[in-house]
Amino acid sequence: MATNQSTLIVTDSSCDLSPELYEKYQITALPLSITLDNKTYKDGVDMNPEMIFEHYLQYNTLPKTAAPSIYDFSEAYNSLTSKGYDLVFIGIGDKISSTYSNAYIAAKDFPNVYTIDSGNLSSGVGHLVLFAAELAMEGFSAKEIYERTKEKVPYVDASFVIEKLEFLHKGGRCSSVAFLSANALRIKPCIEVRVGSMGVGKKYRGSLSKCIETYIIDCLKDKDSIDPKRCFITHTIKDRAIIDSAFQIIKKHFTFDEILETKAGSTIASHCGEGTLGILFFRKSPVNIFE
Repeated sequence: MATNQSTLIVTDSSCDLSPELYEKYQITALPLSITLDNKTYKDGVDMNPEMIFEHYLQYNTLPKTAAPSIYDFSEAYNSLTSKGYDLVFIGIGDKISSTYSNAYIAAKDFPNVYTIDSGNLSSGVGHLVLFAAELAMEGFSAKEIYERTKEKVPYVDASFVIEKLEFLHKGGRCSSVAFLSANALRIKPCIEVRVGSMGVGKKYRGSLSKCIETYIIDCLKDKDSIDPKRCFITHTIKDRAIIDSAFQIIKKHFTFDEILETKAGSTIASHCGEGTLGILFFRKSPVNIFE
């Protein structure tokens, strides 16, 4: 940690950063809760996506997810501020989860805690978290980090290709008609995050590997608008060849300073299921909203 760092960045486990990134940037992540068979686990602590997928195959039921409570946030804030740190919290979008609302309410008791609604999910949140963490390590104040990071929120381009719609359908985020049509036509939709909500973008047809290739090419078409600093590949895919191929396709069509691979955690996996992959990056201008 930089010696002049006075601010720590706090997030929640749905931001899908790796343990190595949490450690490198001194980031604190509060876990969301995952309930399976009336037993509650902590995302990334004693629950992982493989457990969720295995349970679904055996019982055909999905877990329920829950945000950290106001009490959880208050306890975390108190622990960190008592050590002399100011805090900036950046969490999953308020339209997607009650996590931000709880974080915001808890922060009212702490004058040196700032909260940001990412309007995003998964490593879309992770982009903002790393942006803020780098500012913290450079010695910027909590207020400066808050202001600069909040300005970056509309610039995150977050999308995913989903192989199967079972999890979204059972979770109430996909209609029965769309679900049946997608299965019949081998359609793999692109789910995009815009102004805090998820929506369907392009629809791809064919094998998962082919759909991912076309999806990546589509994402990277407007090269002049892409911030080249960092790209995330975030996924729930077992086949290493598909991930390696995604790296190569990205490198062929655009040059990022770094490409980071992260696996989606239990919270995101509970909703997108196995066989999901997204590439996420910053744009140089705000992402367009849905018409």
